[in-house]
Amino acid sequence: MRGSRAGLVARALGQFAGRTATDLFRNAGPSPGQEDLGERRARHARQTLESLGPFYVKMGQILATRPDFVPPEMVSEFEKLHDQVSPAAFAEFEPALTQELGAGWRRRFRHIDTDSPLGTASLAQVYRAVLSDGRPAAVKIQRPGVRETVTADMKLMRTLSRFAARRAPRFNEVIDVEAMLGVVFDAMRPELDYVVEARNMTEAAEAVARFEHIAVPEVISATPRVLVQSLAPGTSIREADRDAFSLEERAGIGRDLLGFMYRGYFVDRVFHADPHPGNVFVHPGEKATIIDWGMVGRIDRPMSTSILLLLLNLAMNDGAGTARAWIDMGSTTAWAKSSAFAGDLAALVPQIATASLEELNFGVTLTALLQHSTRRGIRTSPMVSILGKSFANIEGSIRHLCPELSLIDVFSDELLGIVTDLVKEAFSPEQAVRTALEVISAGAVAPQQLRGVTRDLSNRDLSLSMTVNGTQSTRRCSGMRLGAKEVLLGLTAAMLWRHSSRNH
Repeated sequence: MRGSRAGLVARALGQFAGRTATDLFRNAGPSPGQEDLGERRARHARQTLESLGPFYVKMGQILATRPDFVPPEMVSEFEKLHDQVSPAAFAEFEPALTQELGAGWRRRFRHIDTDSPLGTASLAQVYRAVLSDGRPAAVKIQRPGVRETVTADMKLMRTLSRFAARRAPRFNEVIDVEAMLGVVFDAMRPELDYVVEARNMTEAAEAVARFEHIAVPEVISATPRVLVQSLAPGTSIREADRDAFSLEERAGIGRDLLGFMYRGYFVDRVFHADPHPGNVFVHPGEKATIIDWGMVGRIDRPMSTSILLLLLNLAMNDGAGTARAWIDMGSTTAWAKSSAFAGDLAALVPQIATASLEELNFGVTLTALLQHSTRRGIRTSPMVSILGKSFANIEGSIRHLCPELSLIDVFSDELLGIVTDLVKEAFSPEQAVRTALEVISAGAVAPQQLRGVTRDLSNRDLSLSMTVNGTQSTRRCSGMRLGAKEVLLGLTAAMLWRHSSRNH
């Protein structure tokens, strides 16, 4: 293990365990103004994740939106996680420019500021540049060896998740850790290939065109390890002076950011998975620019519809409806207590429905649903982790500029346009072809099913399989005396049941 990535992780975790044990041994209760034991442990955990690099930083950020996984002090500490590291010398990155852009890469630029990076992260460094035609640009260069490190981390985490599933089967029944990691890995992989990130930016630029106050940088050139893009004006939304913007401009930016994310979740089904304040740049009189399109989530239609229904029920202050929508996003275990879960949400939902960003941390509150669903035996969809991170991040970004904005109000305003686009999609030629193919497929299968039912009835040997409270039982009815009328009624009922279930 010595020298390997697994060995490094093991040593870091060992040091964390050692610090925790020391704190336990020395603990005599917090002094006034000092951290208590739980806060110190949370701080040590954050520092350990930061020391291990980008993959573990992302996992910590996701855990910050999972109060069912970690205690409150860990949530608070993990919210401070940032993917910033000390800048490295440009000499470490120049070989990548030569390998990706060729020996004459300097001719592409009038100037590149190699002394002061615009941004430093564990995956890459970003430099301000001026292109040969005079346009300002940002040059993003991947750190040497980072792809191999992240790939090794992913492999290690898969192994650990399988081990944990065997050790805690009841917990894994509610939260499939390996599936959740798979969703996170899928969202992170484009960060390791800037050609994919550039494609994400091009798609996002088309989607953002309908919004007045937001933009996506233009892709100038991209290779797997070097991305050249237009320079975003202003500063991160975290550092922006709120008073420099008019009330109308702040509200317009906030509403458009939310509207863009909502359409990503429900219409395009592709969304920025990491829109934290450092990835949103603003400047008075300019459009807000969403940068860093490496981490992108993709969602299928059923899950998107379930989330739409979830937010609609929240907007309508309907706790029972919210509980049903949440269960539809996942499923129930054999020991689930759905009615108790509905009661939990009946108390929680009114706190969310009318609050502004000043009054409520909506992203974390939304993911707090997980605490109730885990406790009540509701199986969580693996997509919830990446969606919760995305939603919590965009909420945190907008809070810096427009805290008086209500997420539910913006959702209600956007709902008509979203539903209109979904109706158009339902009547699209592609959907018509799909429906026709389903009808053809049903027509081919139905005669065989009906022949089977007829054979069982004529043989007076009909099996009925049912599931009651998670237990499947089969009743075999033999020796039944059925006449022509009973057979006809049975066949008619079977055909009606099949038709109604397919329509449902």
